[in-house]
Amino acid sequence: MRTRKSPRTKRTLKTVKSLLPVISLTLAAQVAAQDDQRGDVSALGRLQPQGGIIRIGVASTPEAVSGSRLDVLHVSEGDYVKAGTLLAVTESATTLTARVNQARAEHQTAVRAAEASSSQADEACVLANVAQREADRRVRLLDQDLASEEETETALGQAEATAASCTAARALARVSEAEIEVANARVAVAQAELERAYIKAPADGRILDVLAEPGEFVGAEGLLELGRVDKMYAVAEVYETDILRVEVGQSATISSSALPRVLTGKVELIRHKVQKQDVTGTDPAAGKDARIIEVEILLDDPEPAAALTHLQVEIIIDA
Repeated sequence: MRTRKSPRTKRTLKTVKSLLPVISLTLAAQVAAQDDQRGDVSALGRLQPQGGIIRIGVASTPEAVSGSRLDVLHVSEGDYVKAGTLLAVTESATTLTARVNQARAEHQTAVRAAEASSSQADEACVLANVAQREADRRVRLLDQDLASEEETETALGQAEATAASCTAARALARVSEAEIEVANARVAVAQAELERAYIKAPADGRILDVLAEPGEFVGAEGLLELGRVDKMYAVAEVYETDILRVEVGQSATISSSALPRVLTGKVELIRHKVQKQDVTGTDPAAGKDARIIEVEILLDDPEPAAALTHLQVEIIIDA
């Protein structure tokens, strides 16, 4: 015997059926959220040396405002250099060396001029002392009626004139000494300009790329690329929805078919800017405009990654 359903029961069943898709989606979202909370954070990333790649350029000089022609290159790609190592020399070094020599010659001229001026001042002051003593003697003789007033006045006038000459000569000597300081400054400026023609390594690192060869003009694109490979980082592009599960100090594993083995590291920095994804995988269905936050992971062993800057890697952070 079939039980006849009431209109209210039919409406209730219809409502439940309509809510089933929503309930299913909600349960699926909750399960996914629980899985995310329990699971690790995976992301694509890239390898880079400490501070990224340093692009070394050539300094502008009065002879080469927008760049300079490369004269000598002392390093090759792959070389490891120490801070302060001479990397290259530009063609302006020849002109600037001549300018340094000129400044040094002017400094020597200023020194000799100061010596001559000092000697002239000494001579003028000796004559002033002699004239003053003669004037004093004439005054004493005048008091004894042994000299005329005219002779005494002449002697006093001579003493005043030579004293003024002594003062002027001493002032000129001080000016000459100041000229030595000015010449010293010119030498320092010329020497500093010359140093700019010698390109030196700003830090310890490896030459990653040579952007110009001797004879070529070096402009805004730079001369060399240097990487501080003593410390290597994996920069993970973590989806913004996963970033709350990442903390400084967490362990991570880094893998790629180009690496000899799986590398390990620890999260050192979580950057403070959300940006578009830069590293994308091969999945055509993956989002190309995903919003990510970069997380820097310091590798425990930098050696396997030292020659693979910008290698795409897969990263798993132990959340």
